Amino acid sequence: METRTALVTGAAQGLGQEFVVALAGRGYRVAGLDLFPQPETAGKVLDYLELVGDVTDEEQVRAGLERVIDQFGTLHVVVNNAGVYPAKPFEETTAEDWRRVMRVNLEAPFLVTKSALPYLKAAGWGRIVNIVSAAVFTAPPTMVPYVASKAGLIGFTRALASALGPYDITVNAIAPTMVRTATAERTVGAAGGFDEVRSGQVVKRTQHPSDLVSTLLYVVDEGSGFLTGQTLNVSGGSAFL
Repeated sequence: METRTALVTGAAQGLGQEFVVALAGRGYRVAGLDLFPQPETAGKVLDYLELVGDVTDEEQVRAGLERVIDQFGTLHVVVNNAGVYPAKPFEETTAEDWRRVMRVNLEAPFLVTKSALPYLKAAGWGRIVNIVSAAVFTAPPTMVPYVASKAGLIGFTRALASALGPYDITVNAIAPTMVRTATAERTVGAAGGFDEVRSGQVVKRTQHPSDLVSTLLYVVDEGSGFLTGQTLNVSGGSAFL
């Protein structure tokens, strides 16, 4: 069987880095696209392709994908993981705050997926995975732009699944709760944020990146070709769908 190739955005740390390592462990050749260099991720994976670029810049995204094809020859899996999650009262949210969240969380997956699609079609098989959020179902009041962007990404997932099913390309979303990462510890998880989220879960512990790995590997698996257009809520029981 042909060796599969995967692209993960937001790969420098946290959940993206965990996904890169997990996919490489399953035999994938992996490229990571991030706004920042990724020496820690590269140190964990053999033959890792580091792409430094802005996921909201269409030209940078296209250039990055061309490097993936130049090095690996093909592409099969895209994981749209890069995101931002500022917390702020709605009345204090500016138009630029709103636009920034939408650019990174919703427009970037569109740009990455659209640029990657010719390569997935050429491969004759593909998996697109969008990282959304259980916040869509719990609706925290201080994260209105974030919730709106992730709800939009769920809609994108569903409609795109309908469009790409005939090409043997599945599109699914994974919805974590608040994951303990370095970024979350500095921002939304600070000042009791993790405690507040944990109190709404039936699994009374904070989620870690490793808690999402088995779901990702299931979604991209060769045997998961009948799973498409779905949102898998992996949030410790913070919401039941």
